[in-house]
Amino acid sequence: MNRIATTPTPQLSQSSLKRWTLAVAGVCCVGLGGVGAFVPGLPTTVFLLAACWCFARSCPWMENVLIRNRFFRPFLAYLEPGAEMPRRAKGIAISAMWLAISASAVMFAMRGDAIATPAIVTLVVAGAAGTWAIIRWRGATGARECAATNPE
Repeated sequence: MNRIATTPTPQLSQSSLKRWTLAVAGVCCVGLGGVGAFVPGLPTTVFLLAACWCFARSCPWMENVLIRNRFFRPFLAYLEPGAEMPRRAKGIAISAMWLAISASAVMFAMRGDAIATPAIVTLVVAGAAGTWAIIRWRGATGARECAATNPE
């Protein structure tokens, strides 16, 4: 598989048992990612990332099959160099994040104990950092070169 020069090629595990374990974990992650594509609240991309990581260290050909798969391809679009997050997706992500932060802050405030204030401050700081990261997202600069693996 072609890789950008800045991305090191992952080392295949020397242990046969470890490679089998990683391959099975990758298959399980693909299954969970497939379910997550249809079940609200269950993430898809996170499981596909984990599957790619497992496959890269156990069975590179399985990683290649996953990346080329037309069903999972939209969820792995970030792998393409320079891929940008659409403005609408950024807005939805920031809104959902701040909605969850606000709900958590209200729950902490209702507790009224000594941990509430530091927890709320931590939530707001983490939310600000997350917002900054989403707004500044410019694409995967060190990601794999997938354009060559996509024959379409």
